[in-house]
Amino acid sequence: MKQNIYFFALLVSALLISANSYAESQDKAVAQSKTESQATVTRYPLPNNSTFPIARAVEVVAGTNLVYHSGNVPSAADPSKEKGSRAYYGDTETQAHSVFKKLESSLSDMGLGFKDVIKMTVFIVGDPAKGGKMDFAGFMKAYTQYFGTQDQPNLPARSAIQIAGLAGGPGMLIEIELVAARPQAN
Repeated sequence: MKQNIYFFALLVSALLISANSYAESQDKAVAQSKTESQATVTRYPLPNNSTFPIARAVEVVAGTNLVYHSGNVPSAADPSKEKGSRAYYGDTETQAHSVFKKLESSLSDMGLGFKDVIKMTVFIVGDPAKGGKMDFAGFMKAYTQYFGTQDQPNLPARSAIQIAGLAGGPGMLIEIELVAARPQAN
């Protein structure tokens, strides 16, 4: 009987020491993660030292608040032109700038910024002026002014998909939706 009590006390002591050590290591990991980015997020770069401005993956620690932002479409570049025309909305680059400005304002209203974006999905309509192919280069010209810059180096995981059209009607060439990670209040 005495041996069972001794064994039980030893087992409980070992479990308490192990649990305390684990909790301390978790606290250090979370503290380190919070100092490395705005939220508890790890951004994995593309392999082979790629400079393409997206993350291969983004990992978010459990408990981080995520904000799923609906897709935004462009505003008119020149409202005096015929609605639905290329002149009304502009080319893909012009439309992408319009969408990024709208998203930037919307995120700001929620206390967030592009630094907090962890996932982006881009829907690009084939451009009639490009033979029906999406103008990925035009999109990238706008994108690289908001992501991967010296002022805002955080890169989201991102997908870009060519689609047949957008619900907003003819002339719209791009829609962008986002997921952002809200920084934890300290």
